[in-house]
Amino acid sequence: MKIVDVNKIIGTDQDVHGPGWNSRRMLLKRDGMGFSMHETIIPAGAELHLWYKNHLEGVYCVAGNGSIEDLATGEVHEIYDGVLYALDNHDRHILRGGTEDMRLICCFNPPVSGRETHDEDGSYNLSDED
Repeated sequence: MKIVDVNKIIGTDQDVHGPGWNSRRMLLKRDGMGFSMHETIIPAGAELHLWYKNHLEGVYCVAGNGSIEDLATGEVHEIYDGVLYALDNHDRHILRGGTEDMRLICCFNPPVSGRETHDEDGSYNLSDED
């Protein structure tokens, strides 16, 4: 059994920051669960161009608001507390922070090792690290 307290992750090497996001990596590849789980904060007004070409991602919003734009269709979907979106086709998208910071619970398959940041096309590279 694993017990993870996000408050004990803040300020450690599992608290990863990038332009417009902060990801607290709670479960990682080394935990052997077959997925990784993160708490991610998207600040109000942020705009992230993302494409997880190497990962599938499920995202559940537990606070705040924003939107996601599907770049293949142009559709924009509002995100707020209680909304889940799944990037089940390696979807290119724009994630936008709304009027208040969004708090998102994210699952990645395959799992990340923990130190990844977005590359030039908005994806995470696959890692052999544990």
